[in-house]
Amino acid sequence: MEKKTLVLGASINPNRYSNIAIKRLVDNAVEVCAVGNRKGVVSGISIFTSKEDFKNIHTITLYLNKNNQVEYYNYILKLQPERVIFNPGTENKELENLLRENKISFEHSCTLVLLSLDQY
Repeated sequence: MEKKTLVLGASINPNRYSNIAIKRLVDNAVEVCAVGNRKGVVSGISIFTSKEDFKNIHTITLYLNKNNQVEYYNYILKLQPERVIFNPGTENKELENLLRENKISFEHSCTLVLLSLDQY
């Protein structure tokens, strides 16, 4: 079964980096799930507004500022991803500590840059 990436903070606005990330992930044949504030579809990917019980999440790529991440702490831990990517502007020491305690790796990076360098 293919492991997936969850875009947390997904947006239907084509000018948002989360929207661009969904498109680039799909273009790179990465299986994508998305959760955001508004329902919609980006590159064939449905954006859910609820904390869906996705299976086989390998990576969560964050597009929420640290204040908006708090309500997702338990959700992130429940999904048990192998890694979390803190995109620019999403850095959060509190969440980093929770991830460390739960043996979930994380990195401060940019999903778009990783994809463009073929290092995703």
